[in-house]
Amino acid sequence: MDNLETILWQGILMPGHEACRMVSEDSEWHLEGTAVFSHDLHPCSLSYQIICDATWQTLSVKVDGWIEKKIVSIQIRIGPGHRWWLNEVEVPEVAGCIDVDLNFSPSTNLIPIRRLNLKLREKPELTAAWLKFPSFTLEPLPQSYERLEEQIYRYESGNGSFVADLRVNPVGFVLDYPGIWLAEPGS
Repeated sequence: MDNLETILWQGILMPGHEACRMVSEDSEWHLEGTAVFSHDLHPCSLSYQIICDATWQTLSVKVDGWIEKKIVSIQIRIGPGHRWWLNEVEVPEVAGCIDVDLNFSPSTNLIPIRRLNLKLREKPELTAAWLKFPSFTLEPLPQSYERLEEQIYRYESGNGSFVADLRVNPVGFVLDYPGIWLAEPGS
C-alpha cells in the first residue's frame, strides 16, 4: 500500500459524517469509506469500496450497510466496452460511462477530477453512472467539471439543474461542497 490519503467530512444536508481513504495498490486506485448519517430522520450506515484502474476509470463498486431496517448490498462491475452490471443485472442505460457517482457521498467527485486532470477553464462534458440514494438504482447523469482556479471546480449536473463550486485539496478530495458536505479541520 502506498499513496495513502484520508479525509473526514461533516454532512450538512444529511447530518452525519463520512470517512474516506484513497489508496494506490499495484496499478489500481481504491476509494474506501463509510458514511453514517440521518436520512428522513432515520439512521443510515453505508460502507463503500470503489476500484479504479491507473487512469481513474471505474472497475468495480461495492456498497454495503443499512438504512433504518433496510439492508443494502450493492455490487457493481464494469466490463469490456464500459458495460455496467448492478447485482449481476446489466444496466444498458449507463453503457459507455467511465465514472461512478455515489449520490450519498462526496468521495466520487475525486474520480473525474483526477482522471481529467483539467487545465484552467477547461470544461468537458461527461456522463456518470449515478447510484441514486436511497433507491440504489443506476442511472446516467450528465455532468461537467470546469477548473475555475487551482483548487476550485465548478460542478454541474442534470444539464445545469444543479451547480456547485467545489473547493478541493491538492489530491482532489472535496473540502467544501457548499450546503452539502464540509471537510473537518485537519482533513
